[in-house]
Amino acid sequence: MIDFELTEDHKAIRQTVRDFALGEVAPRIKELDEKQQFDRSILDKMGELNILGVCIPEEYGGAGFDYISLGLVCEELEAVDTFLRVIMSVHTGLNSMTLHTWGTEEQKQKYLVPQAKGEKIATYGLTEPGAGSDVVGSRSTARRDGDDWILNGEKMWISLADVADNFLFFCWTDEEKRKNRDHTGMSCFIVERTMNGFSSGTIHGKLGIRAGNTGYFSLQDVRVPQANMVGEEGEGFKIAMFALEQGRYTVAAGATGLIRASRDASVAYALERETFGTKIANHQLVKQKIAEMESDYQMSHLLWLRAGYLKNHGKPNAKETSLAKWQATIRSEKAASMAIEVHGANGYANDYPVERYLRNCKAAIIYEGTRDIHTLMQADWALGLKKEKAARKTLPPYKSSDAREAVAAD
Repeated sequence: MIDFELTEDHKAIRQTVRDFALGEVAPRIKELDEKQQFDRSILDKMGELNILGVCIPEEYGGAGFDYISLGLVCEELEAVDTFLRVIMSVHTGLNSMTLHTWGTEEQKQKYLVPQAKGEKIATYGLTEPGAGSDVVGSRSTARRDGDDWILNGEKMWISLADVADNFLFFCWTDEEKRKNRDHTGMSCFIVERTMNGFSSGTIHGKLGIRAGNTGYFSLQDVRVPQANMVGEEGEGFKIAMFALEQGRYTVAAGATGLIRASRDASVAYALERETFGTKIANHQLVKQKIAEMESDYQMSHLLWLRAGYLKNHGKPNAKETSLAKWQATIRSEKAASMAIEVHGANGYANDYPVERYLRNCKAAIIYEGTRDIHTLMQADWALGLKKEKAARKTLPPYKSSDAREAVAAD
């Protein structure tokens, strides 16, 4: 049975995040965006509110909520600005949830617990200057040296690269398999910023998400112990794909928030602005744009909720998560573009937020799988050329405070 009612827990976390984003970030986002300035104190506040560990079990320092809660958090954050949701994507989705599923108990105690509490910030290093969607085109390597590994490589376009304390680093541990582009030769390691040979930098001049930190990090003969390998040797590609699926879910929910923000800004402007002797809300083509934003929001909202429901129940969801990410991101671009048109010339200036929405939405169409990659994936599933794999459940069974399972939201 599908219950379209939010639980009391879901309503509470949604309101907490909404109050935080609107009260503490929204009044400053225009300035932060203009200055391309990342405010580290925002991470501290998110940690205090337990937002960063929203879906990590309480035994590992988190809030113990479910996937629907994670989606609600991401939607509320991106409704104010994309950079807030990006924090959740890389820290929680790509890194912490991966450690929760693949990490050893020692790794969870050492790294996951402080990350869930917000005491340490984490990110994910897969993309390289010459390898994005082509993961096996990576050049990063690790070689054994006694009980340790020596890591070398550079990662590019990494969110929180110049801020994070802990990094997941994907690289080749089998040179022969690298030459043959055999992904079973890749492995994953936990790297700390304080390790000798680690360096990072920030990328400036981005089109959007300017209030966020995006950069690169480099490893030159960084020595890490065997205990820092995540999973088994040769499981790096599998772990990377698992992490991306969690990230895609957060991106889908976040992009849905951007659609909602575009709609809300357009509604407010349409009810205020007058042309030809009447409010533009009375013009049919303005109504058409707002109606499309509303339908796109509702469809995208239901798609990520469906994926979250499957995740909550440990069911296969790669196809549904991919579909949600693909559709929500392309519809967010459409909504932001139409919002500018509703605003007319005013939409072209940063006195209104819609130009920022359009700049911000473009990145999500690229990362966590480009729109082209997801188009091909969905076609392969429809054609029967790609099979759904069994889900690897990441969270324990969740029960809300009023003993109802959440499937969808209002």
